[in-house]
This record gives sequence, C-alpha cells and structure tokens, in this order.
Amino acid sequence: MKERINAVMQKRTALWEQMKSFLDSAKRDGDTLAPEAVEQYEKMERDMAAFDKELDMLNRQQEMAARLNAPTSKPITENPYQEPEEKTGRASAAYHNAFWNAMRHKSVPYEMMNDLQVGTDTEGGFLVPDEFEHTLVQSLEEENIFRKIAHSIQTSSGDRKIPIVSTHGTANWVEEEGLIDDSDEEFGQVSLGAFKLATSIKVSEELLADSMFDLEAYLANEFARRIGAKEEEAFLNGDGKNKPTGIFNATGGATVGVTAASAEAISFDEIYDLFYSLKKPYRRNAVWIMNDATVKAIRKLKDQNGQYLWQPATGAGTPDTLVNRPIYTSAYAPKIESGKCPIAFGDFGYYWIADRQGRTFKRLNELYAKNGQVGFIASQRVDGKLILPEAVQCLKMGGE
Repeated sequence: MKERINAVMQKRTALWEQMKSFLDSAKRDGDTLAPEAVEQYEKMERDMAAFDKELDMLNRQQEMAARLNAPTSKPITENPYQEPEEKTGRASAAYHNAFWNAMRHKSVPYEMMNDLQVGTDTEGGFLVPDEFEHTLVQSLEEENIFRKIAHSIQTSSGDRKIPIVSTHGTANWVEEEGLIDDSDEEFGQVSLGAFKLATSIKVSEELLADSMFDLEAYLANEFARRIGAKEEEAFLNGDGKNKPTGIFNATGGATVGVTAASAEAISFDEIYDLFYSLKKPYRRNAVWIMNDATVKAIRKLKDQNGQYLWQPATGAGTPDTLVNRPIYTSAYAPKIESGKCPIAFGDFGYYWIADRQGRTFKRLNELYAKNGQVGFIASQRVDGKLILPEAVQCLKMGGE
C-alpha cells in the first residue's frame, strides 16, 4: 500500500512541475492566458484533483488496514503469574458482553440487564463500553480533520470553565527608588458545555442474526462517518446555538488578520500579510485550513523570487504546504466570496473540543419492523470553542 501511495505522489509531483512549467511559458508574453492555454491548464488541474482523491482513498485504506492488522491483545511484559487487574464498570468484560447482546438481540436475559445497570442512560439507551468508546474516538479523528489539529478534553458532567489570560502585564523603566507601577495579568474565562449530536442507523434483521456480521465495526464506521462530518462542519462554521462555535464564526471565532482588496481573488501579498499577522509564538505550530477550491486558486501564486507558494507533499502521510506550513483542506471551509473568510491560519491547539464522557447507543425494535430492520440511535455530547482568538487569524474577502 505504501508503495502505491508513493507512486501516486510521484506522479502528482511530476504533474505539478509540468503545471508550473506550462504556466511560466504560457505567461511569458503577458499576464493573461490564451483561451486554449486556459483549457489545457484546467485539464491539468482536473488531473491533479483526481490524484488528490486517489491519495485520500489510499490513505483511508492504509488506516483501515492498520486497524484490522492491529494486535487484539497486549504482549506479556510482566510476571505472567501475576493476577490480572479486574476491570469494573463499563470497562468490564461482563458489561461489554451484555452491551453487545443487548444490541444484537430483541430480548435480553435478566442477568445481562443487571450488568448493564452501570451504563444505563437517562434516555433509555446504554453507554458504550470503554474500549469501544476509544475505537469511536479514533474513528472520529480519521473522519474529522479538525480533531487531528485541535485540543480534545473529556468532561464528566456540567460546564468546563477554562481560565485564560485576557491581558498580559508589562514591565516599565523606573527611576532609582522610583515607584513601580502595578501591572497584573487579567484573567477571563471560557465555558465549554455539551451539545447533543445524534444519528439513526438501520440494520436488517438478517444481518443482525448473522454471527459473522461485525456489528461493532459497522456501528463504529457509520457513527464516525456521520458524526464526524457534522462535527467538522460545526467546528468550522458553528454559531454556538445548540452546536459548537466555529473558527469562521464572526463571534467567538478567529481574528480577521487581513482583508483582501478583491471579493474574488487572493494575492501573494495578502497570503504573506496573513502569515505575519499571526504572532510569532503561534506560528511555530500553525497550519492552514481552506477548501479545495481555494487551494486551486492559490496554486498559481509566486513569491518575489518566482517560487510557487504552494508545494505538494513529498512523503506519504504528510500534507501539502503553503509558505512551508501544512495545509489541511475541508469541504466545510468557506468559499472565496464577498465578505467570507476562506482561509484560516494559526495554532489550532487553542481550539478546545470538550467530549462529554459516555457515548450512547439505543436499540429501536419496533420503528422499522415493517421493513425487516432494526434501528439504532447513536448520540454524543460535545462542544468546541477557540479559547484564544489571537491564536488563529483569517483572511476576509473584500467587497462588503
């Protein structure tokens, strides 16, 4: 698989070099391209997009293969005669077995219902076993690019109060034996709550009755695909009303570092202005977020030395770069339109995601019975906020 990924990346890099040479030669006599040159270049861009999609598919296959090939048990590293620590609650084997029996079978024995008491949800479902919850979180990180770069915490109940420094103290020059002015840090507070995100999943009764059907893997993949997409959309564009506050939201989101002169185009100078609008301490871990259409628009930009700002990834598992900082693309990032912010640049470790501990599954026996199906409601509670707005800067298009 790695060889296939590297082969596609080499073809992609070769195509990019071809695109650069074509642009340079086509623009030699002027800044505008002839209609036939535009058509040829757009064909190259479509080929580049096809390589991007193929790489995304291959990377997903590689991640899935790694999960399937992972060991199912840990090697013995201590005294084999030592009594194993008995797990309790949702981490116990009894809870795990009872939970999946409850998901597979319409009627659950009384003994198993006793084991499930520790994870009974107030809405009639059951909290997932601990190990399965870890699997869900890993799957969410694979489906949701934002979870890879943000900071995640777990909360048990109630709001999580996060103290932040809103104003820093300063030093001052003073005369000999002069009065030293007070200059204290001023602290603020960001509160992270828990908004409910849910989905309904249907499975045929025949599949549930088939012992070879991996219900755990199916629910984990479907949960991650559906919930992950909605999470990413909210982490980028959420307005804070019954959902997290996104980084592109006008209130509580990123700081506008640069306003473009045009409503339809981004210039080289504006990219660099955005880069340097972010304070140096945040630039060390900073990355870019934009959609594919924006990447396409900035591929033609060069610096003052004639070097293209966008550079393709050189190795498997590494992102493309812009001004030597990684680019992450999301379909939910705004487009290049008047008054919108299509690019965000910053240290997204200052965006905190609060996961309320205990994701829930509930089996629905009767709702889809006419169709020979069983329903499952999967839900979680999560919130997210940028706790330090100055850590992320965005470029806003002109025209408003």
